[in-house]
Amino acid sequence: MKIALWLVLGLVFAIGAYIRLAPSDPARWHIAPQVEADKDLKGGVMRVVETGPDGLARLDALAQVTPRTSVLAGSVDDGMITYVTRTKVIGFPDYTTAQQDGDTLRIYGRLRFGGSDFGVNKAQIDAWLGQM
Repeated sequence: MKIALWLVLGLVFAIGAYIRLAPSDPARWHIAPQVEADKDLKGGVMRVVETGPDGLARLDALAQVTPRTSVLAGSVDDGMITYVTRTKVIGFPDYTTAQQDGDTLRIYGRLRFGGSDFGVNKAQIDAWLGQM
């Protein structure tokens, strides 16, 4: 019985370590959002917002001060940025890619692991947009 318990605990630890330490490949996650209209998804959200030409810079300023959020790839000067935001307890990564297209800001937030993000990406992106 003790061996089975240790095996289960070891498996849980290994999965948790993988979630926290798995590398994020920019070639997979830093891709231009194909977003034409707002859309709520089971594992993410898509938003299209008329922001003027400085929308990405304003979003970046908000994302940079968001806890547990870092830039995976891109910059304001590139016109596209992908952020990784991790959950507080387990460290699940969520990816948000934002691209400035003239006066339009296209945003795609999505999870990496699991089938549903329980509205986390929608809440985060809508909060950023609300502050803009």
